[in-house]
Amino acid sequence: MAAGFQLPGSEETIELQQQVARLQALLEASRRVHSTIREDEVLEQTLRIVVRELEMDGAAFPDVGRSYGSAAQLDNGAAPELPSYPLQDREGKAMATLVVTPPEGRELTLYEADFLEGLTLQAAVALENARNHERNLEWARVQQDLDAARNIQRSLLPHKLPQIPGYSVGFKSVTCYEVGGDYLDIVDQPDGSLLMVVADVAGKGLASAIMSTIFRSAFRAVAAVGMPLHELAARMNQLHWSEGDEARRRYVTAIFLRLHPENGQLEVVNAGHNPGFLRQPDGAVIQLESTGTPLGLLPGMRYETQFCDFPTGARLLFYTDGLTEVFCGDEEFGTERLLDTFSGCPSGKADVILGALWTAIGDFSQGSPQGDDMTALALSRESECAMETNA
Repeated sequence: MAAGFQLPGSEETIELQQQVARLQALLEASRRVHSTIREDEVLEQTLRIVVRELEMDGAAFPDVGRSYGSAAQLDNGAAPELPSYPLQDREGKAMATLVVTPPEGRELTLYEADFLEGLTLQAAVALENARNHERNLEWARVQQDLDAARNIQRSLLPHKLPQIPGYSVGFKSVTCYEVGGDYLDIVDQPDGSLLMVVADVAGKGLASAIMSTIFRSAFRAVAAVGMPLHELAARMNQLHWSEGDEARRRYVTAIFLRLHPENGQLEVVNAGHNPGFLRQPDGAVIQLESTGTPLGLLPGMRYETQFCDFPTGARLLFYTDGLTEVFCGDEEFGTERLLDTFSGCPSGKADVILGALWTAIGDFSQGSPQGDDMTALALSRESECAMETNA
């Protein structure tokens, strides 16, 4: 065969073989960068491929402080004359920039440039996947902590309702998020009375939940003394104020109740909270309005105690504003609907009243997501005979 003679199509065959080899090399490189879900390993694999497979002097991701091979020229960042390839996420945002140092400063061949472009695309996908994986792990850890916090907060609610002959007591509390800023408690008093509180820390979520726990500790300590209700409210206000600026921004609205079951007497102090509803046996409703500012908002506040009779057939409702601030479109459930549902409930049993309220709110909202923490306390007085019949 004469020198220089080539079979027809031999050049195309060689070129096709070269393209296949390049594609195989790129596929192998892609496999390696996708073999890990750790961000640092994705970057390290990419740099090694550039230096070892393409025989570059060095490669680096200067913006994240990683390099491989001879990176002396990259110490001061990516020089304009060096080839650089941005790694972009699916939205086109730059995550890192690959900078390459060719041997002896020469220009990249067409094959090298094509290979680097393909490698960069695969490395960008692997890098974004690695970062998403890390975010998912972080979120899982946060979710685990929030679940634990939710269980702890639920455990701080009254474990057992008091059994008072002739009275029915119940409560329900549902947080908007995993944890919330609503607080409810029932504490026996040294004189035989029963102290109850419904409170709402300003805001929602974890910060409010922390303040709610702090509030509980202070309330439990003060409640054990058995001081008059107006003094208890003033003490709680001062304690919350003394916690500092962050606590003051997370002020607390609260309504306190002391029940004297033997004679059917109520004492109520409302510290900037929603009005409590006291429905008398004849259907008349007394709204127990606020007699002072929310707790922790201003120092040195004084509060007034309201005294009420609680005869047989009376019922009472304390609630947080999450029950009234439920929306259907632009329309709010509101205080009137809540009061109508509470007053119109045919049963005087506390749990039935609460069930009727939540049903009415659910029907009104038509399944819309809950927008705030929802807590309510119901108290009713029936004759002992009626209680035994309903039991």
